[in-house]
Order: sequence, then structure tokens, then C-alpha cells
Amino acid sequence: MSAYDDLIAHQKDTQALSEVMGRLGWDQETMMPRGAADQRAEEMAAMESVLHARRTDPRVGDWLDRAEASGDVARANLRLIRREYDRATKVPADLAKALAKATSRAQGIWAEARANEDVAAFLPTLAEILRLRREEAAAIAGDADPYDALLQDYEPGITGAELEALFSRMRPRLVDLRGRVLSSGYNPEPLKGHFPEAAQLALSAELAAVFGYDFDRGRIDKAVHPFSSGSGHDARITTRVDESEPFGCLYSTIHEVGHACYELNIDDAYLLTILGGGVSMGVHESQSRSYENQMGRSRAFTGWLFGKMTETFGNLNVKDADAFHAAVNRVQSGYIRTEADEVHYNLHILLRFDLERALITGDLQVADLEAAWNDRFAADFGVAVDKPSNGMLQDVHWSVGLFGYFPTYTLGNVYAGCLFKTLREDLPHVDAQMAKGDLSGATGWMAQNLQTHGGLYEPGEVVERAARAPVSEAPLLDYLDAKFGAIYGV
Repeated sequence: MSAYDDLIAHQKDTQALSEVMGRLGWDQETMMPRGAADQRAEEMAAMESVLHARRTDPRVGDWLDRAEASGDVARANLRLIRREYDRATKVPADLAKALAKATSRAQGIWAEARANEDVAAFLPTLAEILRLRREEAAAIAGDADPYDALLQDYEPGITGAELEALFSRMRPRLVDLRGRVLSSGYNPEPLKGHFPEAAQLALSAELAAVFGYDFDRGRIDKAVHPFSSGSGHDARITTRVDESEPFGCLYSTIHEVGHACYELNIDDAYLLTILGGGVSMGVHESQSRSYENQMGRSRAFTGWLFGKMTETFGNLNVKDADAFHAAVNRVQSGYIRTEADEVHYNLHILLRFDLERALITGDLQVADLEAAWNDRFAADFGVAVDKPSNGMLQDVHWSVGLFGYFPTYTLGNVYAGCLFKTLREDLPHVDAQMAKGDLSGATGWMAQNLQTHGGLYEPGEVVERAARAPVSEAPLLDYLDAKFGAIYGV
């Protein structure tokens, strides 16, 4: 066998073991008994030790030095394996193990603190995770920006400065649109009533199938914080249920289906290789957000969904499909990021980006985080945070060490704006299809033009190839102006 063949064989086993570890994480959030948390933390730490040893195996460096690439796939494999190897070898094995153990244990501590509205109970754990992540960032970055080092886990090639510039360009138009909408004098009637859990879950499963989710290679479970897990031929999703508010369940499901379909539609030739997963979290979010918003919240699709909701729950308090569309897209200064309308959503992300960047650099201390969050939220949204679960305890991300993840949500929205603009140009009858509950045209376009490539191209490149234009925030902002301008008459 050649050095390249030996490298790929080693990498496939590493990817397979990584999938096993991912399944442990999925189980922890869905099925694991609460009393198993400490044992699971030890299991996760042990798995991370094995994976870290494989990723830093000196043979990998030797194979990379001797491997010869023939063709785009081989070159992409070598590029990504080299990136992973160079990064992994900078992180001490005991630090990687400590992080896996701490973040596994922290999930339960965060969930209990959130349920009890007890920030103080979570702060020592958050401080420990932040300390470990700072140590990791310093090991990777050297003299460079530590936050930039962490960003590479989620969006390779981007910097905090680039994100700050992007967000600075977006903020004025977002704030202007928010102001025009909230001062329009129109306040759509929200959906009200009792929506039984079993009926919500049945409808969410039907929606998942409509959006192309393959239940032979996936499943839906419940979790405190909805997520998607896995790749290849095993991509699972979760959702949550509130019997007084069904959109949280239905649109969480559609969102996570976007993630899962990205993984399921990657070319089978890349199975259990480094190319066999989504290329970045920003590109991943472009899929989940376009499924949820540009498709799922469109006037065409909500017209069809209005009929399905009536069939499932009986007559609704909103009078017709137009009123239902307005209810789905109702703009208000809510606390919860995952329930935020499209106008406010990116403002939620900008808040988290600034705070977590300050935490990593040391400009903000953990003890001051709640006050900083509450002050910023009041300034940006005009509402005082009423309880921690609506404030700094609402998201799972920091408890599991995902510093650098949040900005990829807005980056995904930007990518989605670019992609859907071109999709509409290529599929002029897409609204007529979605109005019939047929999402195959839109989801098929995404599968063919983006999802199938997996990690073959760099994040910006795969989006630009599909959108046939440079990445820009303009299509997203134009889409938001047009959509909410029409709904609110502004």
C-alpha cells in the first residue's frame, strides 16, 4: 500500500471512532439516566484520549509527508488531514482529555441550573471550561488571536476581525428594519390554543419527511435543546415540545432536518473519511436556516402548513392562510434565540459573539457575565431579562465549550441568503411547488449544488460555487426587507 492508502485507512478508523463518540453524546442528551453523568464523563474522556492519540500519531505526519495526491478528492483529503494533524499536535493529550470530561459533566450541571434558575450553581463549571478552552486556544494560537484559534473548529479560515466587520455592516439595516416593523402599528395575532404533544410530534415527523429526511437512516427524539447528531448513514435529530406553542417543535424539527439532510446527502464515496461531513458550521447553518426560513416560513409553504395544522388541531384562532403566515413570522423582542423571528435573530447572535469573544480574551470575567448579558440585551432589545433561563442560561453551547460556534449562525444566514437567491433564479416555479407541500425541488437543488460535496471545498468556495457569486450579506438583508416589508407594510 502507498503512504496515501495507509493514511486514508488510518483516517477511516479514526472517523468511525469519532462517530461512536458522537453517539455517546446523542445518548447523553436523549436517553441516558441522570445518575450516569459522572460515568459518561469518564467514558467520553477515555474516547477522546483514544481519538487524540490517533490524530497525533507520528505515522500520520510521516504519511502526510510521503503521500502523493492524484485528483481533487485526494488533494482535499490531504489538506484537511494536515489541518487536523497540525492542530491536534499542538494540544496536549491531558488537556484534550480534561476538556472532554469537563464538558460532558457540565451538560447536566447546566441543565439543572437552567431548570432551577440558578446562575451561581453553573458559574464554577463555566469558569473551569473557559479556563480549559483558553489554555487550548493559547496552545494553538501561540502569539496570534486566541479567539481566532477557536473559530477554526467551526469555520476554518475566518477571523474574529472579519466577522466583526461583517456584523458591523449588517447591524444598521437590521436595526432599521426592526424599528420600522415595530413602529408599523401592525401586530399579527399570535397562534393560541392547546396543541397536544402527541399530535405535535406526529406532525413534526410528517414535516421531516416532507423536507426529505430519511427515517431509515435517522430518528427524532426529544431534548432540552434541539440538535442534530451523526453523519453518513446515521444522522439523528431532536426536537422539543410546548403544548401551548407548536411552532417551537415544528420549526426546530425543520431546522434540524436541514442539518441532517446535509450529512445524509454527502456523496457516499466520502463515507467515514474527513470529507464525509459538513465542511463548516456556517455552511451547515446555511442549510438548516434555509430549510427553516426561506422554505419553511415562506408564504407558499405556510399556506400549505395552515391546512395541515387545521387538519391536525382543528380550527385555529387565526382566520386564514395570510394571517397564519403573519403569525409564523411575527416580529417581537423575545428572549429566546431559537424562537426568535428572522429580524431579531442575528441581533441575538451579535450579542453572544461580543460576549464570548470578551470572555476568551479576558476582557470579561465569568462572574460579570450575567450582568453584561442583561445590560446588552436591554440595550439591543428594549426588554429587561426576567430570569436566567431567558438570559445567559438559555443556550447549551458554553457549557459544552463551544466558544466560537455562535457567529456561524449568522454566517449561515448570510450563506443561505446567497444560496436561495440563486435557487430562485434556477427554479422559477419553486413557490408553486412549495404551496403544494412539495419541497423536493428546493431541497434537491441544495443537495445537488452544495450538500453532496461534503468537505471537498473550503466553506466560502462551496457557497460561491453553488450561488455563482461572491459571498455577501446583501442577498440576506434584501430578502428580509422584502419579506417583512410585505407583511408589515413598511
